[in-house]
Amino acid sequence: MATSRRGATIVLKRSADSSGRRPSAEEWIEIFHARLKERALKSTTQRDEIAKAFYRLARHVSAEELYEEVKRSNPHVGYATIYRTLKLLKECELVSERHFDESQARYEIIGEGHHDHFICERCGKIIEFQNPQLECLQREIAEELGVELVRHKMELYGICQECSSKQASKG
Repeated sequence: MATSRRGATIVLKRSADSSGRRPSAEEWIEIFHARLKERALKSTTQRDEIAKAFYRLARHVSAEELYEEVKRSNPHVGYATIYRTLKLLKECELVSERHFDESQARYEIIGEGHHDHFICERCGKIIEFQNPQLECLQREIAEELGVELVRHKMELYGICQECSSKQASKG
């Protein structure tokens, strides 16, 4: 899904292939298994259940949200196993950990390209976006400063369109 507004493209991109198709949860699990094998680690049923739930959700997820999702299918999985599996997914370079506005960690599927985030301060919705003009401006600023830009993280905070609409209809 992508929409364009004032030069920004909002994308829910998850490492799409050249055809634009996103890998399924099962395909991510295959990649996970291969990365575990490279590290001489074994796949376990609980790890697989946690990873599958994470990839099915396909959004920025907290460990607590993932625990609630996994608990529906396997009430025997504990928080410690959730955290260990998320750590392992990070080590396998399949998941990245983000801390928006100094809050709890949220995990997202590692994608092919860089993107930034808009976070709604009312509902917590996270919208990923890419803006080539913004990226160009950042390179220009780095050049003006005489520095080498290695990486950056942009987080915009405000009220999303849905929350604004709800507020307007109440008022």
